[in-house]
Amino acid sequence: MTAAIAETAYAKINLALHVRRRRADGYHDIETIFAFADAGDLIDITPGDARLSLKGPFAGALAGDNPDDNLVMRAARRFAAMIDESAPAVMLDKRLPVAAGIGGGSADAAAMLRLLCRRHDVALDDPRVTTLAHDLGADVPACLASITLRGDGRGDDLAPVAAKTLAGMPLLLVNPRIAVATGPVFAAWDGIDRGPLEGGDPLAAARAGRNDLEPAARRLCPTIGDVLALLSAQPGVRLARMSGSGATCFALFDSPGRRDAADRTIAAERPGWWRLASRLR
Repeated sequence: MTAAIAETAYAKINLALHVRRRRADGYHDIETIFAFADAGDLIDITPGDARLSLKGPFAGALAGDNPDDNLVMRAARRFAAMIDESAPAVMLDKRLPVAAGIGGGSADAAAMLRLLCRRHDVALDDPRVTTLAHDLGADVPACLASITLRGDGRGDDLAPVAAKTLAGMPLLLVNPRIAVATGPVFAAWDGIDRGPLEGGDPLAAARAGRNDLEPAARRLCPTIGDVLALLSAQPGVRLARMSGSGATCFALFDSPGRRDAADRTIAAERPGWWRLASRLR
């Protein structure tokens, strides 16, 4: 390894998220449609001792964490052990908010695996890599693929979906800069099974679906309701919803122009909120 190479950790979006039951292993059975923004954090690796460096607008949110516990470094060390190599030095450019319902550490760990697979000529579908992704966390396998997928079980029982209606669709992400931890949101879920997520066209299924974690997240962070109300009121919105366990919300638009107009409107009305204008991959 003689030079830095980079990989994007694409922001994960749950177009719908149905929580069906709590499992004996502590996880929940969910049904979701994963989609991914064409933007995210950025990871570089360079020769050197295994260490994590941070930069970017949200680096401060991770600055006090133990680097050995960071999912990116766990992925790097596990992969290095798998191929009997030394783990690299890692630079994480943290461009996405932390504890935000858009993949976070899972997307970063998955990007680390993609980058190392490319660098060492290991196939992404190598059973060792897929097992490692599953071991790192329930969302890591979906983030490893970073394409539109149906997720069942813990969210790691994945199936491809026909995504012609979604690819390239204009997307706006908005976060009120309030961190919402996943654990308390799942703990506050009311335990009611409100039924399955439909199959077929993913956009139609998502629009007919829901995010079962939204009521719990809104109790913990009422500002989520303000974000959703403002997004939903914008012209050209095809779907507006909270992603994951919050607090990031998203809207899909019928044109880039309307997305950009919504971005400007929200910037003017709520200048302190974080926004990302992008598109679905």
